[in-house]
Amino acid sequence: MSPFTNADWNALVPIAVVAVAALVVLIVDLVARASAGRYVSIGIGIIGCAAAGVLAAQQYGHDYNAFYGGFMTGGFTTVFEEIVLLAAIGSLILYGSIGPGPRVAGVTALMLWSTCGAMLMAGAANLMTIFLGLELLSLALYCLCGMVDRKTARESALKYLILSSTASGFLLFGMALLFGASGSVMLADLVNPALATNPLFVMGACMFFIGLAFKLSLVPFHTWTPDVYEGAPLPVTAFMSVATKAGTIAVLARFAYAALPSSMANTLLLPIWILAAISMIVGNVGMLGQHDLKRLIAYSGIAQVGYILTALAGGTPLGLRYAIYYLTAYAFMNLGAFAVAAAMSTEDEQGSRLTNYRGLGRRRPLLAAAMTFFLLAMAGLPPTAGFLGKILILSTAVGSGYVWLAALLIVGTAISLYAYAKVVRAMYERGEHRTNDARPFVPLAWASAAVCVVVVLAMTFYPLTPSNILPLVK
Repeated sequence: MSPFTNADWNALVPIAVVAVAALVVLIVDLVARASAGRYVSIGIGIIGCAAAGVLAAQQYGHDYNAFYGGFMTGGFTTVFEEIVLLAAIGSLILYGSIGPGPRVAGVTALMLWSTCGAMLMAGAANLMTIFLGLELLSLALYCLCGMVDRKTARESALKYLILSSTASGFLLFGMALLFGASGSVMLADLVNPALATNPLFVMGACMFFIGLAFKLSLVPFHTWTPDVYEGAPLPVTAFMSVATKAGTIAVLARFAYAALPSSMANTLLLPIWILAAISMIVGNVGMLGQHDLKRLIAYSGIAQVGYILTALAGGTPLGLRYAIYYLTAYAFMNLGAFAVAAAMSTEDEQGSRLTNYRGLGRRRPLLAAAMTFFLLAMAGLPPTAGFLGKILILSTAVGSGYVWLAALLIVGTAISLYAYAKVVRAMYERGEHRTNDARPFVPLAWASAAVCVVVVLAMTFYPLTPSNILPLVK
């Protein structure tokens, strides 16, 4: 007789739906006609993610500790699962626009399984579940990065495999030390005040945070990010830029808010906030010299993570709500920018080269306007959700006593304006340009960009931030 109840299994139903959808994609691909296989696979993947999103939404507000502390449902888990599912749906749409047809079923399945890993991280309440989710997320991404016939793609896959495995080693060894100090893999047992003076616990927490810092691309663990983003297929880069951050931020937030002894939480987390501060400056400075959209967004993502962690620094419920708001807005900004790039690309991804954006305002005024809007949103200018999100983050950072983080956020934003403005100026500069657009009209990419514009605008004027989302460990 199973020791688990129906409630335990129901907690994993959204993840199970996504996993089964991946299997269905592979089975259907065996019998589907070659001409229809591309859109059938993408359609099944999107339907699976949408169904999982509906099921996950039904768990909002229903906190349950499943599998004896292995997985927590509730508002916090639901919100992060929804962000991951949005990233998966947006990335699958982009793959339907420009991905190579023969591999579409395999890529769809791998992306769905990677989505399962990020969703598992969102609700992980013990160390084993965290590692399982992280590796499920990462193993699929190693393959996805090399799923095109380009030398740079294979290089990015190998680099990500080697460096990410090293970071996973730090994470796993940190978990071993945390287990040695507490005698348990449950996050709820790490809150014990007696652990505050245990050197094993301190060392384990530090190594654990190093592993998370790598996944978040925090400086100095960021060097892999631009190269991997540049070499990976454009839809995979779009997925990585959102899903990996969402899953890892969920783990970090659960630790910061609920899984550390209160007497030393601020001390243990201070290095993370310092890395976030440095990342805001280094990421924005790194954007200045980029000539590839994916590399520019990679450096932008390094800075954007710093902004999100600034909201978490105070450890307040309001800060967590604002961090989630900005993360959601960032997801749509990123997916929108990649949608514009996909609308300009064939399988050679011409839309990732910034030189192809010269004169875009004259050739494709709507695409240029959409890209300008997304870049202004990333820079934090009104009227965009990026502007409102930064204002909210500044307010909670100053209110929590982290004025220095707020000041560096302002400095980083000022630097980023020049980097984004260079792209906008190139799109609208006058003169003759020999650049030819590879594709006249790509319905999926255009529709995706339009939806992202509408959502980012709507979030500006209707800044809904979810309540009842404090992470729990028991």
